[in-house]
Amino acid sequence: MTADISDKTSTIVEVKPLMTQRIDTTRALSVGEVARRSGVAISTVHFYEAKGLIEGWRSGGNQRRYTRDVLRRIAVIRVAQRAGIGLADIRAAFAAVPAGRTLTAQDWGALSSAWRAELDARIRALTQLRDELDGCIGCGCLSLSDCPLRNPGDRLSETGAGAVLLEPSGR
Repeated sequence: MTADISDKTSTIVEVKPLMTQRIDTTRALSVGEVARRSGVAISTVHFYEAKGLIEGWRSGGNQRRYTRDVLRRIAVIRVAQRAGIGLADIRAAFAAVPAGRTLTAQDWGALSSAWRAELDARIRALTQLRDELDGCIGCGCLSLSDCPLRNPGDRLSETGAGAVLLEPSGR
């Protein structure tokens, strides 16, 4: 038995565009939701809160709750930490942004500009260290005439010969 396809009528299915879902931005997030959505551990969320980087509150059922702005704050914290910015500096920078308000592009510009000078100074210091590392043994024990890192201008030669930094001060 064979089916005759030509006798079948085809059905046209009308495809409607999906309605964009509206996100309830007023709904508080649990600590688990914050952790999952921000990509950090729950203990990290608690740690950031204990350090004053984010704020939350207790629900009637004694569960931690957070507004959605913490997601962007955690993203900024993670980027800043990867750049080597300390948590105390991040907290100080966040003090300029009202709690409960989502960080804006303008906020990020101000934060990153403030951190840029610190990063530039660190880059200069590391570049100098890299460039001068070959010519220094780091402790002055050979009283090198030029040790730009640990013994600039061979100042340790004035205190005596040998490993002056490693010897007891009483000789």
